[in-house]
Formats: sequence, structure tokens, C-alpha cells
Amino acid sequence: MKQLLKVPFALTVLSVALVGCSSLNFLNKSNTEEVVKPNPLPKIVASTQLTPVFKTSTSSLPKFDVLKLQMVQENGIYYRIDAKGEVSALQGRRTVWSSKIGKSLSSGVAVGEGVVVVGNQQGELFALDATTGKQIWTQKLGAALLSPSLIQQGRVVTVGNDGKVYAHDLRSGQVLWTFDLPSNNLAMRGYASPVLLSKRTVLLASSNAYVYAVDLMSGTPVWQRRVAFNEGRGDIQRLIDIDGEPVISNGKMVTVSYQGMVTVIDLDNEQVLWSNKSSSLNRPAADIRAVYVAQTDGTLNAYDVNTGASLWTNTELLNRKLSNPVRIGQHLVVGDYEGVLHLVDPATGKLTGRASTSGQVRTLNVQNNQLFVATDKGEFSVWQPK
Repeated sequence: MKQLLKVPFALTVLSVALVGCSSLNFLNKSNTEEVVKPNPLPKIVASTQLTPVFKTSTSSLPKFDVLKLQMVQENGIYYRIDAKGEVSALQGRRTVWSSKIGKSLSSGVAVGEGVVVVGNQQGELFALDATTGKQIWTQKLGAALLSPSLIQQGRVVTVGNDGKVYAHDLRSGQVLWTFDLPSNNLAMRGYASPVLLSKRTVLLASSNAYVYAVDLMSGTPVWQRRVAFNEGRGDIQRLIDIDGEPVISNGKMVTVSYQGMVTVIDLDNEQVLWSNKSSSLNRPAADIRAVYVAQTDGTLNAYDVNTGASLWTNTELLNRKLSNPVRIGQHLVVGDYEGVLHLVDPATGKLTGRASTSGQVRTLNVQNNQLFVATDKGEFSVWQPK
């Protein structure tokens, strides 16, 4: 089972890690260690530059569990989950259907080929008809499901919190193949979601800083690459977990690991172009010019996508528990612990605008040039850049 520590104070470390602090800090016995405070909200003179399109709310997430939920849209329908066990399909304010399927839904929602797939803390994977919400099948996996599945070519690829990867038949739920990711005794909670590399290849990121390319049809490994190293002395200092999904952009794969590196691989020859020291639990963003990383301490960094040279660094948002960054329109956007969406000039790193949501921003996604936001208070919102 993927966990943080196998010692009595595991829960203390776990709660610190899961709330997104910049490092794994321990209070001494007298509790006199100074608490790192987040930077105050920077003052900027700018317009909002984001227009709200849609908003819906569900139950708040468990306080000490950093679940990275998401809402997705397909064919004009929004699909969301409630952490207490409900899956819903919405068309504007109208509820198309709502299904109560169990407790502790935790893996977000995946939609494709007419099917909705979600998972829970008990390791149960559910497939529902996307039109009616009727349950098609259920499978019991070996560990909690904390990241969304991938639906592609009649297969559902899911990563359990024990590092075991399953491919199920989309219609019947039959297990077609499994793949075991290597795991460490000491690791951050959660695995990155599977990422589609090509029509027949899926990428899987592990807790030991390897990325595996696996054949979607058979589960056979195609290639593997180590994308980070760490020379720390202790077990905690050597953590190099990849919790954020690899990003595919313009023939390159971009990864970032916790206390490890940001790495760019040329997919034509499967060779590393460059690596720089970095630390993040969230996926990076990339475009034709640059790679953008929100570090665990709140620093925003931009690197030249071809050389790894530093383009700019922004330290105005230190310790604000930043989400993953995304590129949308002419902006780079990142969320923080107060529900603020920060707009950043991707060329200079300067803050140019902001908007507000409710709760700590857990995930940002871009679909059809719209920004999808999920927070720990169960708010899902959609925004359009001006």
C-alpha cells in the first residue's frame, strides 16, 4: 500500500504532506519551530481577464486528504462526483441524472465512449452509462483509487494506490491485463493518472521517478525512462515521487517530481533533452516555448523547453500552496489555498490578473479553451479567458 511512513508519527507527516506544504517539516517537542506563513496576496493593477461560465457545488473534501478531483465535459454535459458517493450529469443548471453508488468517491471522473468511470477509497471501480447514469459494472481492486482512470479504445486503465495498474474492458468490466509499478516503502500518497501517449500507448509514472510506456492493448512495456535523481541522505530527503501526470507537448514529454527534477524527453528518439532540479507534487505546463512548474514552496519557474535555461522566476506566491499551472489563451494560470486564480504573463512571469473561487484550488484543467477548476470545498467552476 502506498504510504508516507511506516512509523507511529506517520499521520503527522501525512497530514503535512497532503495539505500541500512546501516541505516535510516536523515540530520539535516544545513546538517552538516557526511556522512558515504564506505570502500575502500580491497587489496588482489589472482586470480579472476571466469570465465565469458555469459553477456547481458538492460536499467538501475530507480535511486531511488531498484528493485531486475534476469535473469534465462531453457533448455539452458536465460530469462531476460528490466525495460522499454521488455521480451527476448536468446540462447547465438542469440535472440530467444523478446516481448514488457508494461511499468515499475519491478518483475524480473519467468520461469516454459513452461511459462514466469513478472509483472510491475502498478500491471499487464503477462504470456508468453516460446517458442514463445506470450502473454497467463494478470491480473490486486491491487498493484505494485516488486518480482518474483513462478511457481509450474500449479499455479503462486505472492505477491503484498500491501501484498496480489494471486495464478493464469498458463494456463488461473484465480484467484484460495488469501491470505492477515499482514502489518504495516511503512515498507520497497517490499516483499520477495514466496519460495517453499515442493511440496504442499509455504512460504510467511511478514513485521511484520512472515513466513507463505500456501497450494499451496488451499491457506490454514498450520503453521506460528514469526522469529524476536525488542524492539526499535520509529516506525523506530521497523522496522523488512523480504525483503529477506527464505532459505531452509538441513531440516532447515533460515530467516533474517531488524533491527531484523537471525533465524534458524528446519522444522521437526517447532521449532526455535536459533536466533541472525541481520539486512539485503537481503536473507541469508546457507550450512551444517553455515549461512551467509551480514548486512546492510556491515559486513559479519557467524554463526554455529546448535547453532548460531559466526564462524567469516568480516568488510573489511563496507558501500559498499552489495548484498545477495551466496555459489557456494568452495566460498562465495557477490557483492557491485561498481559492485565488492567479493570471501570469507566460513571457515575463509577472502577475496580470486574478479571479476568486471558494476553497483551496486542487486541480486546474483546460478543455475546449475553457478553464475547469476544482476546490477542496467541493466547488467546480468553469471560466472563459477574455
